[in-house]
Amino acid sequence: MRSWLYCLCSNFVIWLLSLLCLSPNFSSSLEVKASPTILPRVKPSYSFGRTFLGLDKCNACIGTSICKKFFKEEIRFDSWLSSHLKLPPNYLPCYSGNYTDDTKSWRPVEISRLMTKYQHDQSDKRICASLTLTKSCSIERALWKTERFQKWLNAKRLTLALVQGLPTPMLRCPSQRLLDRIVRRYAEVPDAGSIFMDHFSDRDKLRLLYTLSVNAHPIILQIFPEAEGWPFPKYLGSCGRLIVSISTRSLKEFYTVSSDVAADLALQLLAIIDSMMNNDLNYYFYFTHVDADTFGVFNNGHLFIRDASTLGIIDMQEGTPLMEDQQEHEDIFSCLVAECQSAFPSCNSVKHIQNLIMVCEEVLSKLLKEKFLPSLQEKIDHALAICADSFLTQQEVLTAAQKLAEVLKPLRPCSSHFAYRYPDCKYNAK
Repeated sequence: MRSWLYCLCSNFVIWLLSLLCLSPNFSSSLEVKASPTILPRVKPSYSFGRTFLGLDKCNACIGTSICKKFFKEEIRFDSWLSSHLKLPPNYLPCYSGNYTDDTKSWRPVEISRLMTKYQHDQSDKRICASLTLTKSCSIERALWKTERFQKWLNAKRLTLALVQGLPTPMLRCPSQRLLDRIVRRYAEVPDAGSIFMDHFSDRDKLRLLYTLSVNAHPIILQIFPEAEGWPFPKYLGSCGRLIVSISTRSLKEFYTVSSDVAADLALQLLAIIDSMMNNDLNYYFYFTHVDADTFGVFNNGHLFIRDASTLGIIDMQEGTPLMEDQQEHEDIFSCLVAECQSAFPSCNSVKHIQNLIMVCEEVLSKLLKEKFLPSLQEKIDHALAICADSFLTQQEVLTAAQKLAEVLKPLRPCSSHFAYRYPDCKYNAK
């Protein structure tokens, strides 16, 4: 009897379930409710690989201060916003990305290398060939044994003797005051506020030496921060041989803009050049090379120096030190980027108006070309021709730059399209 009742109940349950399953509403609701358990969501993981970041070459690299952001996916390449979620090619010099502190709001950043992958590969081969006489080696171990780095290991303070022969423009005319500023503000170590390197580990010293030998761009961003009013993008950190900074668009993209935008950018550029010659710290920044990619524009229209790798610095307060012949101090650190060069031009040969001449000739002449009414354009072209003439006196070039600014100022509108200075310009006018 019990067996018969059990079979009857079982058949009834099966018949009832079959009817319910035929109902489309039941079927869809069952699918929605069951999907989280049947198909659990698996969070994708992204494998960088030490080679892509350059961590396989640390501590012959820039630093590791922002690596956690990469691994926690708080820095994302733009390609990650696609459905494929792939890392970009490893041979590009720079990448567009996004950065977050709270996983909700994201801001654009630029992820870049200080050398191209080809240059890095050639540099690493040169290190192995010259120091170990082999085709491949441990880059860090090879550099560790060099005479220069052994001096760095024993040094308590970064001195002029330790950086002589390094090729980056920033160190062609160094002062002790500048070197002390580097140590105090080096962002890849905990801030100790000291001019002495007691808080540097041996690896920290190698990273700083390597960076100063390859490209001083990240160092300039660190020691002259945007938060203090310097015209450089904010340095966010580095991981291996990649650095991360706030994103800007190259000034070259603005060569075809309207006349009011061109006038605004030109005035900003002239103001930056003036601040490089005249600032409260009495440092004179000079370009060794300049083009449109040297400068960048933020989303709010604010113009900055995008690439500081070609900047030299002369200390107007301490004066130019009497440096020994740089060729006498050449070693592998002098030749990481390219073949060893001959002696650098004398610091005394740098003209005070060098920046103005280069910018007027290479950048402003293209930015302001055929943008204005004929009468105005004629005045602008005339001022630019004088400003770009390296055979004229310093006063003639400075006067031409001042006249150019006077012509452009009335053409600079005060509107919300220029977010970096609006509504301040409105209130200042009142």
